[in-house]
Amino acid sequence: MKNWFNFILITTAVILCLGVWWFIMGDPSGFLDGVKRHEPDPENLLAVIHTGGPIVGLLLAFIFLGIAYSIERMLSLGKAQGKGDPQKFISSVVDDLANGNFDQALVSCDTQRGSLANVLRSAISRFKEIENDDEFPAEKKLSEVQRSIDESMNLETPLLEKNLVIISTIASISVLFGLLGTTIGMVRAFRALASSGTVSATQLSLGISEALYNTAGGLIGAIIAIMSYNYLTTKVDSFVYMIDEAILSVTQIFTGRIKK
Repeated sequence: MKNWFNFILITTAVILCLGVWWFIMGDPSGFLDGVKRHEPDPENLLAVIHTGGPIVGLLLAFIFLGIAYSIERMLSLGKAQGKGDPQKFISSVVDDLANGNFDQALVSCDTQRGSLANVLRSAISRFKEIENDDEFPAEKKLSEVQRSIDESMNLETPLLEKNLVIISTIASISVLFGLLGTTIGMVRAFRALASSGTVSATQLSLGISEALYNTAGGLIGAIIAIMSYNYLTTKVDSFVYMIDEAILSVTQIFTGRIKK
């Protein structure tokens, strides 16, 4: 279902941006030769960019998708951290567990919500169930808690990393499509020279503009996606490290209670 959503979103973005390129940037009123769309009005920037060809529409889609997925990831990471300050939440839970107040720690997890709270809640709930169970030796109790933590982490980590691969892909293909548009524009420019035998300023400028605008579009899309990807991966790594530290503090408390 999620893959279908991404497919529909990407397809819709491409279609809409191609429509923007053709109907808005390519509005005949912005061209000196009207519907032929070969000679843009120098004062009409949209018409000038339109001469970059249909790849401009694809690059607009990549830029839009890069921004859209970046916003989605930032909102998701904010939701994963929960409703309150994660550090204060961790301190509160650790204090409650150290004082043996497991129920209050679980209440704090339910209030906080998010990935961090879900992982800690699974660990606390499982330890509470088996702490006084004589069927589990001390080592088995800790391994059971660790198993519960691992299962919870396996569920939460993919949610944190979701769609990052799409942002990374956008960064790569934006550059490639920009280079493709550059190549096509230069081919058009030299073909115009070869066919006419003389320098046609109009055809030459069309080819060069197609090359340059596609280069610019590809670089803009790549810069946005790369900066976003690096920022988001750093945020995810920091958040996962914070979860690991919280788990370590909690398991140390569990170990101390078992050895009493």
